[in-house]
Order: sequence, then C-alpha cells, then structure tokens
Amino acid sequence: MDAARDAEELIAEAAAAPVDGWGFGWLAGRATEERPPWGYARLVADRMARATSALDVDTGGGEVLAEVPRPPKLLTATEGWPPNMEVARRTLRRVGATVVAVDPDGPLPFRDASFDLVVSRHPVRTDWAQTARVLRPGGTFLSQQIGAGTMRELSEAVLGPLPPPDTRHPEHAVASAEAAGLRVVDLRRASLRAEFFDIGAVVWFLRKVVWTVPGFTVDRYRDRLRDLHRRIVDEGPFVAHAQRFLIEATRP
Repeated sequence: MDAARDAEELIAEAAAAPVDGWGFGWLAGRATEERPPWGYARLVADRMARATSALDVDTGGGEVLAEVPRPPKLLTATEGWPPNMEVARRTLRRVGATVVAVDPDGPLPFRDASFDLVVSRHPVRTDWAQTARVLRPGGTFLSQQIGAGTMRELSEAVLGPLPPPDTRHPEHAVASAEAAGLRVVDLRRASLRAEFFDIGAVVWFLRKVVWTVPGFTVDRYRDRLRDLHRRIVDEGPFVAHAQRFLIEATRP
C-alpha cells in the first residue's frame, strides 16, 4: 500500500468495508498470515468424503464447507451470528447443506447420535458435552481452534500490556474433550506470522475478529490507531502471531 495515504483516509475506508461472512479477501495485498501446516480444508474434505452425515459448527459464511468436493448425503451447518446466515445459505447451496440458526450459548438443536462427523473451524467456543452427544459411536470431531494469546502483539498495541492468557489453551481442550467422554487422537499446535501493511488492514481485522480487542470501535481507539499508523509508515509492516491448534477426537 502507498505509505503516503493519510491515516484518516485508510481508517475511514476500512471502517466502511463489509465484514460479513468469514472470508478475508478484503485484506489481499494489505495483510498476510501464514497457514497452519496441517491443511485444515484438506483434512475436512478427506473426512467428509468418508462420512454419511456431517455437521459444521460455527460455519461463518460457509467458506470452508463450500469447497468440499464430495459432501456427504446429509450435510448441516450451524451459525449463531445473524449477518452470516444469508451469506452461509447462499454459499452452501452448491454442496446441498442446510444452514441452521442457533443460539451461541444454547444446546445444539439435533437429536442424540445424529452425525458421524462434526467439524468446526475457529469456533467461538466448543461445547464438548453437546459435541459428544450429537456424535454417533465411532464418530469423529475435527476442529481448528484459536490458541491462547493469539495476535497478542496487536491486542497490546491497542490496549497496552495484558496479563498472560488464561483461556484457549490446547491442554484445556483435551481435558474438556476427555471429560465429555471423547478420546483425543490428534493434537497439533502452530504459531503463525501475520503482517499488516497499513492501518486500514488493522482496523478491518479488529472489526471482524472481535475478540482481539473486545469492544473495539474506531472512535474509542482513534489515537492508538494514529500511533500505529505512524509506526507502520516509519518501521514497516506490523508483525503479530496467530496461535492455532488442531484437535481431533472420537466418540468410543
């Protein structure tokens, strides 16, 4: 991006851009993030090809699920954020998925043992008891999750120093899965370099990934954003690290 562009122009552009769905195409040329080495979409496609009934929890705009080349006969997705619902329904027509609106804090609205595969990419939270309940015996849960302290450098650039993270640790996920009666068969971790090339990319990311700076608004943090703009112009891209882990569990 052109470093000479004014901070207010970049901020206003990002503040007006849509953030529906869970695609990040708006950041093309403005930010980059390494991909996890395990290839979540490929793993999902492999599991889907062998499933007869599958559920995608917190599908977002359905971006990952829509790319499955051989979907199962019964394919369902849930989403708890209303702006994503129409996006997901439109995106998932091609794979024949039914999209169900859910209360993010409520139970999954499905019968016991309804699915032989449940997947979830970056869930807001995982209800392990509900996941185990809707899985058939022998079924699989596969999820790429956000790890503890993800994008901490960006959070602290806006909020100041933060205490050590106490949530989203992979070990906690393993313990919760086992407490729900699941058996964890795979756990992998990755720290992924992310670069933001202009302050507009930062603003758009913070509007979309809302847990990075809870309660973020441009007006509330405008002074911090201007400081960060000057830092990017003077020193180059702002670097942060996304924390991810992959967990796979089965219901005995």
